[in-house]
Amino acid sequence: MSRAQPSSLQARQLLAASLGLVAFLALAGVALDRAFLDTAESNLYQRMRSYALAYADSDFARDGTFIPPYMPPDPRFDRPGSGLYAEVVLPKGLEWNSSSSVGPLLPEGRLLEARSEIFEGPLEITEISGEPGQAYRYGRGLIYASGDDPDAEFPYTIYILEDTAALSRQVEVFRRALWRYLGGAGLVLLLLQGLILRWSLHPLRRVIEELKQVQRGVTSRMSERHPRELEPLAESINAFIESERENLEQQRNTLADLAHSLKTPLAVLRTRLEDDAPETELREDVATQLQRMSDLVSYQLARAASGGHALFSAPVDVEPHAEALVQSLEKVYAAKGALCEFDLAPGVQFHGEVGDLQELLGNLLENAFKWARSRVLLTVKPGEVAPNRRPGLLITVDDDGPGIAPEKVALVLQRGVRGDERVQGHGIGLAIVQDIIRGYRGTLDVGSSEELGGARFEVRLPPRI
Repeated sequence: MSRAQPSSLQARQLLAASLGLVAFLALAGVALDRAFLDTAESNLYQRMRSYALAYADSDFARDGTFIPPYMPPDPRFDRPGSGLYAEVVLPKGLEWNSSSSVGPLLPEGRLLEARSEIFEGPLEITEISGEPGQAYRYGRGLIYASGDDPDAEFPYTIYILEDTAALSRQVEVFRRALWRYLGGAGLVLLLLQGLILRWSLHPLRRVIEELKQVQRGVTSRMSERHPRELEPLAESINAFIESERENLEQQRNTLADLAHSLKTPLAVLRTRLEDDAPETELREDVATQLQRMSDLVSYQLARAASGGHALFSAPVDVEPHAEALVQSLEKVYAAKGALCEFDLAPGVQFHGEVGDLQELLGNLLENAFKWARSRVLLTVKPGEVAPNRRPGLLITVDDDGPGIAPEKVALVLQRGVRGDERVQGHGIGLAIVQDIIRGYRGTLDVGSSEELGGARFEVRLPPRI
């Protein structure tokens, strides 16, 4: 059963942002509506209170009859069924109501305590047309005191009622405008949000397009100009691409490197077989070279599998490995009588793989023996030092051969290229040396030897962790 294809990142973000925006606008609309309703009710309260205070300035006749003001605080109090009503309640019951109260059936009010007030609603009323309605009511308890007759004090209550029609119309108008404006703003924000998302995701689309170009072979790697958030992704992809290419190249070169590494032991065996060496010595040489060949095969396989050198390798003494290599090469090139001189610092060590040291020294010395007339000089000294790091190494191999012209140095260092086609070889020894040096972040300099007059190969390995 196949799973549904997930939606695009832009669609997911747009959907999530749209839902959040709709929820925000809905909550904002509800909050604004509630705030407007509270404000409208507060304004209604203040207006009804001012009407009650206006009627509180009225007077009573000697018989206790309420005398309303000649001009009511609002003309609607004189218009029947206007929706704005006033009542005065005495201890004995309803004493007076405004002309507007004729017709509608209003809720009966009670006598309130002096200096107290109430604001309530909406209350059920019956309109002048006989239809049910609602109204807010404000009541204020007062005490009448006549200056002429102090014994004529009595409590009374003034009620102001206003139906909800006006307030409902205001709220309805406000709600229509509110949701119309919020809806329009929501549409504009959704459109703007889509444009912003498209703009913000443009770098990600560019990364995808570059990946497609790499897959199609149009480009070899991704560009380096990306936002900070995408730089680690682009760097990781580029590192992965380069690693894959290096691994592929290394696999292609492994067999050639292995064949080249086995050339010297095989040449030693061939030379010893052609000589009339004693059987015991021949057996020792065969066992030694077979062991070296076995070590070389193991090293090349491990190097191909690991793709590099170990960071925390144990230090390796250079002198014994250099002596073993020189002894083998002196036997191979015994016909020309070439000899190798040592200039090794006491206790000098190589911080890396044993196989890397053997390959490095073996190829440099073999190249020197191949071109030397009679003398080869191997110099090994400690290199640069750095805090909390193991010291570097300086390896120099000089010969008294014809040397290398400066314009041919770059050509000689290429894989598969020989300095002289008349000289036997495969042209990959120095390429192997460069691969090893590159793995240790070192440098290889080729020049002329001041001491012997031939070529000089100088290897500098930097301090290591």
